[in-house]
Amino acid sequence: MARIQIDLERTIGAIDRRIFGGFIEHLGRCIYGGIFEPGSALSDQRGFRRDVLDAARALRPPVLRWPGGNFVSGYHWTDGVGPVEQRPRRLDIAWHAEEPNTFGTDEFIEYCRALGAEPYICLNMGTGTLDEACAWVEYCNITGNTYWANLRRANGHAEPHNVRYWGLGNEMYGEWQIGHLTADEYVATARRWADAIRRTDAAVELVGCGRDGWSDWDRSVIDGLAAYVNYHSIHIYTGSDDYWSNVLAPHQAERALRICQALIDRARYAQRIEREIAIAYDEWNVWYRERGERSGLEERYTLADALAVATYLNIFVRGCRTVRIANLAQLVNVIAPIFTSPRGLFLQTIYHPLRLHVEHVQEVALDPLVVCDTVTYTDPPRAPRPHRVADLGPFKLLDVAATRDADGLRLTLCVVNRSPDTAVAANIGTGRPIASSGAVVHLVDGPSPEASNSFVEPDCVGVRTQPLALEGVGNAFELTFPAHSFTCVELPLQ
Repeated sequence: MARIQIDLERTIGAIDRRIFGGFIEHLGRCIYGGIFEPGSALSDQRGFRRDVLDAARALRPPVLRWPGGNFVSGYHWTDGVGPVEQRPRRLDIAWHAEEPNTFGTDEFIEYCRALGAEPYICLNMGTGTLDEACAWVEYCNITGNTYWANLRRANGHAEPHNVRYWGLGNEMYGEWQIGHLTADEYVATARRWADAIRRTDAAVELVGCGRDGWSDWDRSVIDGLAAYVNYHSIHIYTGSDDYWSNVLAPHQAERALRICQALIDRARYAQRIEREIAIAYDEWNVWYRERGERSGLEERYTLADALAVATYLNIFVRGCRTVRIANLAQLVNVIAPIFTSPRGLFLQTIYHPLRLHVEHVQEVALDPLVVCDTVTYTDPPRAPRPHRVADLGPFKLLDVAATRDADGLRLTLCVVNRSPDTAVAANIGTGRPIASSGAVVHLVDGPSPEASNSFVEPDCVGVRTQPLALEGVGNAFELTFPAHSFTCVELPLQ
């Protein structure tokens, strides 16, 4: 029998709720036909899809990143403000599409307010200019009698938008990125931009453009921008049609957080920087099927993908001292938990572990002892980098994150059983007597790891919630985790 032992005083750190952030990009049907569909019977007077907004609100994203992604490196924000009928229709050369600009800065801010999220704007460091970036900050944040602040007022927004987070470009290391740069070129440019942006608004928080957390690019950018930024970003997507690779590859995120934090610590020590520099893992997800632009990147997710997403979230909980912001890419239709048609929507498999984490993860991360069977995984020949994980193993069949509230009266366990065919029974010790009532189990499972939701079968993979009878068990109890499942256990303590 497996064993999960909790010591309520063995803490890792405080959970930053911003790890449950989201991301929307002008790509495929994410915005147009996703969150924004003026004229639809399903939309409100602002053009926001009501059904999508309700589903997104349940995910409670504390921060929402926009407008890209690759799209941002060709985006000029002034095209997307002012009277809609006067906005130009542009060629989007990032995704070879046409951009109507009917959803712009003010619409994005209004959507964030409706969602209850803080806006996070990524700046165009591809075709954009420093003047353009400073004007964007002025438009959003400045209260004075200046041109761009007055333009915001003329567009119907008397009060500033108060955008706190600004990203210094997106994936500027990549040849796929418009205006991509070498690391040295990026550092020199980003320093000038950071200085001017902070002169415009000293209260902003800046995100430097990182790669995978362990590359030469990351080392150079961290060393060069440590004195200028609040966060260093990481982008790693994983996913594979090989089951074990798919569910284990998220441990690359653990590697990335560990190495990137060491690079940050090194830079802070060498440069005598006392303030914190955190990690913003501002694009992450399972993504491997729909890579072509014509597909619209509309990945259809399986239960195995949901287990991978749950593992990512567990990793962010365990890495709470390092990662402060994380943004699931993306929110709707494009590699997303919510999938729409003109008539409605369904929730993809990955929606459910995200919602359960958001709803039930507590304030303090714990370091549980987990004793269970392991699996040794061998990478296939010539496996691409994000999927090479064998050196991180052997891997425990149960991936566990444990959190408690500040008073130690409520404990939550998030457990992924990655065995494709075997249930795992575990003895769970809590270190404190469990209350006689109020324990609840939320289970995400399905008929097979390949199970998927659709408009025809929207609930093939869903959440089953039931009370857990634990009266008189004291400090320990037994629970069985079904094969290929994610379980969230709520435990009130005495």
